[in-house]
Amino acid sequence: MYWFSVSVALLAALGIIAIGVMYLSSPRAATLSFGLPLPEEGPNIAWWLRLKGVRDVVSGLVLIALMAWGGPRMLGLVLLIEAIIPVGDMSLILAAKGSTVRALGIHGLTAALMILAAIPLMTGAA
Repeated sequence: MYWFSVSVALLAALGIIAIGVMYLSSPRAATLSFGLPLPEEGPNIAWWLRLKGVRDVVSGLVLIALMAWGGPRMLGLVLLIEAIIPVGDMSLILAAKGSTVRALGIHGLTAALMILAAIPLMTGAA
């Protein structure tokens, strides 16, 4: 169970870093898979989207730092806290009547895997 949990944490960290890099390098293209329509046109839209990229990269780096220098319980706690992000994304996409398939299939599944990986780490079962 430990390796499953750490593997999910590593996959989540690397995945969100990759998504963050996409938002930093090509913000308009990165929004196509999110589950909401593209934002309005304007000179500052790409910069607003890049803000998400910075936060995504940092979220992933926090998990990697905890894998390297923290204990399993702390990794589990932070993984559980960071699972709020895809839960929030899913909820906002559904509230905005965006893509239900993407809301549940990408964001909901990500949150569920993160929570399933966090619990054994936090309880010492991993």
